[in-house]
Amino acid sequence: MLDLSPGAGLVLDGTEWTVERREPHLGRVQLVKDDGTRERMTFRFLANHPQCRSSSRTAAAGADRGRQRKASEDLNAGRLELTELRMAHLLEVATGFRSGDPFHPGPGEPRAEYDPATTTLTERRHAKVAELAALDPAHAKLLGLGSVGYRTLIRWENARRRFGLVGCADDRWLRRSGGTRTVSEPVREAVLAVREETKRMAKVSMRTKDRMIRQYVREEFGPETKVPSYDTLRRLWQEWFGPGGARQRYARSADLPESEGHVLVHRPGQVVALDTTVLPVMVREHVFGDPVKMHLTLALDVFTHSLVAFRLTLVSDTSVDVAMVLRDVTMPLPMRADWGEDLEWPYLGLPAAVVAEFAGHAVAGLPFFTPETVTTDHGSVYRNHHLVEVERVLDCQVLPARVLRPTDKAAVERAFGVIRQLLFEHLIGYIGVDVADRGADPAADAVLTADQLEHLIATWIVGVWQKHKLGEYAPAWDPDGSHSPNSLLAQPELAVRGVVRADRLRDGHPLPGAVLRAAACPLRPHRQAPRGEDPRTLVRRPGHPAGYRGELSTRGGKHKGKWLIRRDPRDRRQVFFQDPLSHAWHPLPWTGMPRAGQMPAFGDARASALLAKAAAAGLKPKSDAELLPVLLELIGSKTTPSTWPRRSNAPGLPLCLSPQPARR
Repeated sequence: MLDLSPGAGLVLDGTEWTVERREPHLGRVQLVKDDGTRERMTFRFLANHPQCRSSSRTAAAGADRGRQRKASEDLNAGRLELTELRMAHLLEVATGFRSGDPFHPGPGEPRAEYDPATTTLTERRHAKVAELAALDPAHAKLLGLGSVGYRTLIRWENARRRFGLVGCADDRWLRRSGGTRTVSEPVREAVLAVREETKRMAKVSMRTKDRMIRQYVREEFGPETKVPSYDTLRRLWQEWFGPGGARQRYARSADLPESEGHVLVHRPGQVVALDTTVLPVMVREHVFGDPVKMHLTLALDVFTHSLVAFRLTLVSDTSVDVAMVLRDVTMPLPMRADWGEDLEWPYLGLPAAVVAEFAGHAVAGLPFFTPETVTTDHGSVYRNHHLVEVERVLDCQVLPARVLRPTDKAAVERAFGVIRQLLFEHLIGYIGVDVADRGADPAADAVLTADQLEHLIATWIVGVWQKHKLGEYAPAWDPDGSHSPNSLLAQPELAVRGVVRADRLRDGHPLPGAVLRAAACPLRPHRQAPRGEDPRTLVRRPGHPAGYRGELSTRGGKHKGKWLIRRDPRDRRQVFFQDPLSHAWHPLPWTGMPRAGQMPAFGDARASALLAKAAAAGLKPKSDAELLPVLLELIGSKTTPSTWPRRSNAPGLPLCLSPQPARR
């Protein structure tokens, strides 16, 4: 319902107007903007306009005016107890019972003056006013029950029926916060100019930026122009541009324009990241036994984080090595002589016998497929003519990462660090990540040969990596669940078979009762949405009246400065954001969510069914503690404490001791 009384605010096509005069005999109103522009519009036009709504600055009341609606989660612990006490008094007036439930009465309830069978509502309200007036004034003030009259009880009751528990809270407890800091136009211009200048410079401190801002204001607007203090400018800079902890070259690359937008990876084999690093373990060369360093090339499936192929080389990889890695990605991994049944092919949808018949041998539990896109760095080996021919034969595309964009293949970069922590640090001959952290003589400590290390890595990938529980990575349909590379590989098979396929939303049509659905979802106050879209970075898009980039919420209370986000656990593809002006709810899809039709609508029940099927097939994710015995057995097959270099020099002594020379 539109409020067209004089002084009321209207938002028309994203522009705010104020009703200056109403002419009901002509069926029209006169609207005025902040700049003085006036327009006459008919009631019919405004009532039927799809982008016309009342402004919350005038239509909403109290703590909801011009910002997101208040919620009980905004109250701190002490204020929440006082609000619950107020609600108990109101329920006693309305029903005679403080809990509001006559089937669970408290001691002595209902009291005679509040018994609904013998008293009227008006009598009960007057009795409550008298009861609260009899309290000690100091105690009543501490309880938020001071100066409560008959009309106050009516106002509280109306707010309780409309908003629930938070309707009983005092608006002064949820005062409007400052939101995003504002400065004068000269200072704003100076801050933006310094921001553009420092992006091209070497990294400087905030003190230097503060002096540059003052210099700009002094030269452009005169020395009499006031500039805020250093602390204010520092907090302003952090709110507008973030903490600024990135390296300069990467911060500049983040501002480069994007042509195709964010790449959405939503199925196995869609993107495989390829990279090479120096192996942090010294090994023995198999011919002469000299200690050497090797190079490790990894191929990682970005969707499931499966290590689908790897290769060890004595020298830096060549185009032939990369081609062999791509070939290994497309071929099943044979079972080895000392591998047990727990390392065989475990995936759903395709029995192990069928895969073994296709391959001609028993197949290990490692996925294989033809990659669609292979992401690499800009090394010359990846631009070789030989690799271009291999790309044509395998029908895949080798796509180098963008210049100065390390995030394009961050998954495989991070995988090297995880493998180092989980495996390489336990091996004799580990050289560390830096020369300063290197052991006394890692070359002399090397005991493993290249073939032994290759077998060890292969066994570890199939037996540990593919089963270990992923920490921060999860699919869009279950962002809070527990997953492993093997369990994620089961998802597309089950979806194709229709085991967990859910109903999909109709393209281009909102859900029925979207507002009611959003209001019923659990609340999560966030300064930044977890694994999703940051409300501060919303840009203008269809269905959104305005953008809120670089702004903080004006909400007060416990979650001051944070935006109100709601989520539906039955459909994890999106969250809901409430516009602070219109109070309308807008769905926000998760960053990296595939387009409609490419991914089933997984909810909590569907995700649980999927994980139950994966667990029944032996694909349950395992923690590091559960996989520790497997890791220790694997390492013990190659090196034991008795073969430690320091231990072998002094048999029978504790590891931390060494033989002491006899003293005379």
